[in-house]
Amino acid sequence: MTTTVGTPKGASGGATPRRRRRRGGRLSYWPYLLPGGVLFAGVILVPFVMNIYFSMTKWAGIGDPKWIGLKNYSRLLQDDTFWLSFRNSVAMIVAMVVVPTILGLLLASVLFDYLGRRFPGRVASILRATYYLPQILPVAVAGILWGWILNPQTGALNVILRRIGLDSLALNWLGDTKTALPTVMLVMIWVQIGYPVVIFMAALQRVDPELYEAAELDGAGWAARFRAITLPQIKPETFVVTLTCTIAALKVFGPIYVLTKGGPENTTNVPSYFSYQNFFPKSQVGYGAAIATVLTLIVIVVAAVFMRAQAATERKEGR
Repeated sequence: MTTTVGTPKGASGGATPRRRRRRGGRLSYWPYLLPGGVLFAGVILVPFVMNIYFSMTKWAGIGDPKWIGLKNYSRLLQDDTFWLSFRNSVAMIVAMVVVPTILGLLLASVLFDYLGRRFPGRVASILRATYYLPQILPVAVAGILWGWILNPQTGALNVILRRIGLDSLALNWLGDTKTALPTVMLVMIWVQIGYPVVIFMAALQRVDPELYEAAELDGAGWAARFRAITLPQIKPETFVVTLTCTIAALKVFGPIYVLTKGGPENTTNVPSYFSYQNFFPKSQVGYGAAIATVLTLIVIVVAAVFMRAQAATERKEGR
């Protein structure tokens, strides 16, 4: 009697093709990742490495760089303008992150939960587009607009103040060391506020409307619904808005360049513009590269901290 021993299912004939398919499936993704990897290396990684190299040299942009090691970084630690620029970055974070996020939350909630119920949807859409308009305007156009409004002699703001008898309040808004930074902060709030409004209104679209209806039937007012439903439900979007706005505030350049060029007396200078000043007007490429390297590392650390905080929050909530 001949006994035929069958091959266990999946021992050789079944498992090997499956493993091959899995390996082939993983390998099949690489062609799609290569273009992005090449662009990342060419646009971000290689320039960043070159910037680190130049930050350790003394170079005017022409000729051969002279290696000086960490002298540019030690010089940074003793540069009052460098530290002032980072203090101004804290002011930019307040103007571009803290205030717009809080106001954006309130405005989005009002537009969605209050106006959206009492007026046609087109009203909320028009208001949302109005808030977002400053984000669409080119930086140069917005800067020219605000430069005209804030001109100390012929600007619309001072002309109105003089005509209503408030001549003492007609100040040199962008040219005075006491008013320049607060004025730039107000302009940045105007520029930035539309972004969180749009993001938060999109986030509110996914919240179950029955939650609001049940809370309203239980007698909860708008403030109670905002605290108990809106804030917890849109927490992921809040992390995204806070992170992206913080990075934008740390590397803000265009509005400073157009409005004040870092003046008066560096009261509105920020790290990105300070780096530009050393790169081009002063031809101190090595020192400017050191400032840019420090700023890049700070942005990376801030992004990592935000992402870890978001991941920890999601794990805690069991998402």
